[in-house]
Amino acid sequence: MKILITGGSGLIGSSLAQMLIKNGNTVRFLSRGETNEAGGIFNWNIEKNAMDHSALNGVDAIVHLAGANVADRNWSTERKKEIVDSRVKSSELLFKKLQERNHNIKNIVAASAVGYYGMDTGDGMMDEESKAGNDFLANIVKQWEKATSEFRTLGIKTTQLRIGVVLDQSGGALGKMATPIKLGIGSPLGIGRQWMSWIHIEDLCRMIVYTIENQLDDVFNAVSPHPDSNKALTKALAKALKRPCFLPNVPSFVLKLIFGEMAQMILGGNRASSQKIEKQGFEFKFRNLEDALKNIYR
Repeated sequence: MKILITGGSGLIGSSLAQMLIKNGNTVRFLSRGETNEAGGIFNWNIEKNAMDHSALNGVDAIVHLAGANVADRNWSTERKKEIVDSRVKSSELLFKKLQERNHNIKNIVAASAVGYYGMDTGDGMMDEESKAGNDFLANIVKQWEKATSEFRTLGIKTTQLRIGVVLDQSGGALGKMATPIKLGIGSPLGIGRQWMSWIHIEDLCRMIVYTIENQLDDVFNAVSPHPDSNKALTKALAKALKRPCFLPNVPSFVLKLIFGEMAQMILGGNRASSQKIEKQGFEFKFRNLEDALKNIYR
């Protein structure tokens, strides 16, 4: 197949591209850089509402991952707008270009996030029918999913994946958690009991491929079958890195002073269910945290 990826330079996109190419697919990327057809790179400019039409030529499926990193820096008013626009406006641009021309695209896989349920949902198990939250992240995701659900009006089967914390050695949340542990100063955050719904990068990429191959048209939580607490993840990570983890928890007020409103994302958490995607026949390779970390830090 020929697959077009937005957000291809990010943590998920780069790993997914490698997997797709290894499996014999042709991969193209939408990028803010100049078009380089030989390299499979095609320009789009979200601010100018512009995109190279030739990017869609012969494409069978799109994986839409574009979106500014929500944890990259503190949430100023300007940064909040950037986080929203990078998701919603990019989806609207893609919709517009698909609407304007003939194409052969059979399905789209669109990124979403478990933040849909809110930054802190307590101990309840969230499935795809659970109600949306009302905080900043939940409102972003609701707008994001509303924009990507429009692809269905064009007769394109659309999979929306509510992605949890992605575990990968090369970066993301795990990389940030690993740094203080490697220095011997790692410790759980806040109360440490907040849930973290995680997924191994390989399982996430396999899930994306699975939804493309099976042309699924629905919303799914992209999380492992066994969520863990922040404390459990911290201790398991220290064990995998063969480093100590004996310091007391980092107090909540310290995190609030450092991160401001964004601390809610660290101090809260949600526990999401993977049963719906498993009922569709998807099988996880890494179901347990210990196995996932052992593989990542082998």
